[in-house]
Amino acid sequence: MSVQAFDVVIFGGGGDLASRKLLPALYRCESTLAPKTRIILTVHREQSAREFLAGSISKMTAFLSDHECDAATLKRFRQRLHMLVIDVDGERGWGELTERLSPHTKITLYYFALSASLYGQASQRLSEHGLISDQCRVVIEKPIGHSELSAEEINARISQYFTEQQTYRIDHYLGKETVQNLIALRFGNALLERQWDGSSIDHVQISLCETVGVEGRFGYYNHTGALRDMVQNHLLQLLCFVAMEPPSRLDEQSIRQEKIKVLRSLRRITTEKIDRATIRAQYQASAKQPGYCQQLGEQSNTETYVAIKAHIDNWRWSKVPFYLRTGKCLANAYAEIVIQFRPVRYNVFSPSAGPLEANSLVIRLQPEESIKMSLMVKELHSSRNKLKPVSLDLNLATEFTGKLSDGYKTLLLNVVEGDKSLFIHRDEIVAAWQWVDPIIDCWRRNNSPLYSYVSHSEGPAAADALLERGGRQWFPYR
Repeated sequence: MSVQAFDVVIFGGGGDLASRKLLPALYRCESTLAPKTRIILTVHREQSAREFLAGSISKMTAFLSDHECDAATLKRFRQRLHMLVIDVDGERGWGELTERLSPHTKITLYYFALSASLYGQASQRLSEHGLISDQCRVVIEKPIGHSELSAEEINARISQYFTEQQTYRIDHYLGKETVQNLIALRFGNALLERQWDGSSIDHVQISLCETVGVEGRFGYYNHTGALRDMVQNHLLQLLCFVAMEPPSRLDEQSIRQEKIKVLRSLRRITTEKIDRATIRAQYQASAKQPGYCQQLGEQSNTETYVAIKAHIDNWRWSKVPFYLRTGKCLANAYAEIVIQFRPVRYNVFSPSAGPLEANSLVIRLQPEESIKMSLMVKELHSSRNKLKPVSLDLNLATEFTGKLSDGYKTLLLNVVEGDKSLFIHRDEIVAAWQWVDPIIDCWRRNNSPLYSYVSHSEGPAAADALLERGGRQWFPYR
């Protein structure tokens, strides 16, 4: 099915986000793109367009699988690419961009792959040069700002030029098939829909774990940290999809209303509870890698790991803790949601049958996209009632043949179609910061401990203790 012709202008077209995510996503759309669709990559310094575009294609292919790359498709895609030198905070290049986009009759996506501090400036420049119309949409990356106040300042500046309906705040995790499948799992299956509350669920774990360090992002990361970088946006968005009430419809407004209810129901973590409900830590040197401060070249209290015990104060979840964790330089790279059910009410089996494990539902977002449900069954070929846990395993890649969509591809096509159901509203940003800001403030005022963990380990022992106090443990990576 062909997508209507559009132009996408990527500000920051020479950066990592463009080569790692945006260009591969657009390349995967190639077979559905209309012939007149163009991709304009803006850069801030003079260089040869031929060499830059050849380098962009080379960088992009490094993030595609071998079977995705073929000469004919690459050639067609290359013909869509254009380079333009633009000063976001100056005048150079804006006249040429105006000429290229005139007459302004196609849908135009402005993708700000820039520092959030430049969002307002770029919006102003587009407005001054008459480049904003009803056909335009702006896509901005999260996190937005460093606090509620700074986020509101950025949003207010953008809203001077783009309406809320034109503004798409992107979180690529929400474009993943397994996240979208949460809606189908919860509301399309009576088996789960009727068990999705505190009477059946003991706790929920949401983990976004990385093996990589900060790499070349120290200038940004050292003033941000894991709480702002990952919890405030990705983890809280995933929590919303797990915890929200059934929306009246699967449209932008209905979904947004339910997500905001969840964010506003999050129990504030007070000064008295901060050190028992949150863990912050920083990776130290190992045989494989230097520590964070060694790489930074100075001392720093920036956290590279966060674990939080959160509570949602409503009828469905009041007795269910939500454990959130994220970290860099960990032993395994994966993102998953674990729904841990309560044990059976009465164990009818003798001790010789072995221990009964409570059922769990594991929704893996990466590296593979899969859904696993653990059940207790009798071992085959055993004369006794010997029980063992087994997994009902749905691997989306093998169950559904053909190319699975990546998050950015799905979301970019949704922008073209004007579908905002998987994007973040301004009110959600405010509600998320209102929960996160007090944690940051408590850490500072309490002088909360900054734990350490060895690079490429499972993380700090203090994070294990966070669950052990409730008789629980982190779900192992399998």
